[in-house]
Amino acid sequence: MSTKTTFKRIALVAVAALGLGVLSVAPSSATLTGVTVTVGGTATSAAGASDSTTAATLTVAGFFDNVKDTITVEIIENGARPTAVSGYTAGVPRLFYLDTTTAASKVNNSALGTSSSTYLGQQSVLDSITVANATPLKLFSATVGSLGAKFGVQLDSVTAPLYGTYNYYAVVKSYSAALGDTFTLTTQYVPFAITVAKPATLSTTVDPSKSTAIMSVGSTFVAGTTSDSSVALVSTASATDQAIIKVVTQNSSSGDAAESITATVTGAGVIGLAGGTTFGKSITVAGTGSSSLAIRADGTAGVGSIVIKTTTVTFPTKTVTFYAKAAKTITLAVNKPVIAVGDSSDTIRATITDADGNVWGGAAYIVAVAAADALIAGSSTPVACTFNAAKAYHECPVAGTAKGTANFNVIDASTVALATATSAAAAVRVSTGVAGTVKISFDKATYAPGEKALISVTVLDTDGLAMPEKTIANVFASAPVVSTAFSGTAPTFSTSAALKGATSSSSNTIAGSEVFVAYMPYFAGAITVTATGSTGLAAAGRVAVTGTATVTNASVDAATDAANEATDAANAATDAALAAADAADAATAAAQDASDAVAALSATVATLIASLKAQLTSLTNLVIKIQKKVKA
Repeated sequence: MSTKTTFKRIALVAVAALGLGVLSVAPSSATLTGVTVTVGGTATSAAGASDSTTAATLTVAGFFDNVKDTITVEIIENGARPTAVSGYTAGVPRLFYLDTTTAASKVNNSALGTSSSTYLGQQSVLDSITVANATPLKLFSATVGSLGAKFGVQLDSVTAPLYGTYNYYAVVKSYSAALGDTFTLTTQYVPFAITVAKPATLSTTVDPSKSTAIMSVGSTFVAGTTSDSSVALVSTASATDQAIIKVVTQNSSSGDAAESITATVTGAGVIGLAGGTTFGKSITVAGTGSSSLAIRADGTAGVGSIVIKTTTVTFPTKTVTFYAKAAKTITLAVNKPVIAVGDSSDTIRATITDADGNVWGGAAYIVAVAAADALIAGSSTPVACTFNAAKAYHECPVAGTAKGTANFNVIDASTVALATATSAAAAVRVSTGVAGTVKISFDKATYAPGEKALISVTVLDTDGLAMPEKTIANVFASAPVVSTAFSGTAPTFSTSAALKGATSSSSNTIAGSEVFVAYMPYFAGAITVTATGSTGLAAAGRVAVTGTATVTNASVDAATDAANEATDAANAATDAALAAADAADAATAAAQDASDAVAALSATVATLIASLKAQLTSLTNLVIKIQKKVKA
């Protein structure tokens, strides 16, 4: 057996041993023997970045017994590309040389059988993926023996790669050289695929934190609206979109993620797709990731509550007020009783209802009652108010002009002559006074341990009247000092006072004061806040001021009282026990005395009896003697 034949048999045994991972094997009858092709590697990244670390690999190996034996490698398309998606670019495959697996192996793209020493280190471009590469890469050697090389296939890096699976064939041709430079050709078609992951932005999984439903008044959604508009509509049935709710459902990468949308109206109004013709109390539509729903009046006055939900998320309830065309009753509340010279918004609030008692959200106006009032604040020409649907009232502005008190009406028309409903008058005072005095006060006289307390810094003008909303510097010479530390986060006092114009329990504000929130200590006792007035006040107000409250612990006090009462009861019981013991001792002594007396009496009686017995004996003897004498 020749040495060459032995080498060929060894190569065949090696190929058989590799077994797993070998996708195709050339017929053993070919002179160029044992050609194998192994596919490996990973898919390209979803972002479109593709390089040798993510490329698919083709490892080709065989036994060469002629220096002109050659293996060529090229790729062609195998099956359909991924379905086209607008905005995404199909990948272009690139075949390139990576490395040889034996020292004698050489790779280039020269003619068959060329023993060139030039290696390919650069990428070879596959210009068309529908036909074989015109210049395939070639594996050869200047010596006989086992040879091999690794090739890579990747897709071009693009900004938005078309995602999906790209299927290819690795076309591996084995040219076995013979006499006269003729070649015997054997071809293998080895399938492989490169997969581009779907971008995260195209995920269909909705992220509730990035999904919204925002309502905007009008027939089109107002771009840039980030919170619900206040919507109040005349209840007359309408075929026109009157408010738009934009429903956006997005995935975690802020890409649109479509889900079914269900919208339900309870009360007045109907809902449907914006610009559509089908409206009702409840609808279900196919969302697009950014869908617009429309609200319309259905002839019913009152409040419409709208619940919108998708498969994943339920949005906060929306409310729309539908009112009769005419207002009937207007009730005023003064939000800012004292204002300064200049504009002041939300000064007077008007609650307006229609004939059915429903909240009326039409156009309302505020007007000075008389010309004299207009000289102090406001105007004799009605000024528009703003409807706050969430609060169900109109907010009316008043502009201060001069010191004094002015009276106002709110009407349901832009002129007094056209008004069909007019409110009773409400008064607002315009202050031009300067800060005179300051006081510090608690909202309660006594508190439980740890209880929330409101501490007010109130500034009055030199006439002793409340001040308008403003910040006054240097009210105190130094920040107020607390006698005992509060529990939790202590309020931050300063030398200035930021006075509020309105009172609100929800925001802890009081008109004419700056309010600080504190939490009382957890032990009983008095607590004071002390400061001294400074140059921000009139000279008479630059004195020491103190606010005082007391912390009492009812449960501890009750327990202490109960303990004291128990102690008193225990002491009384002890005294009674001692008295009983003394009585017992006295009784014991009396009993002993009685016993001693009985013993003494018993002894005396015994003595008397003995004496009596003796006397009886003596008498008996005497009688016997007398008898004897008589007989004698």
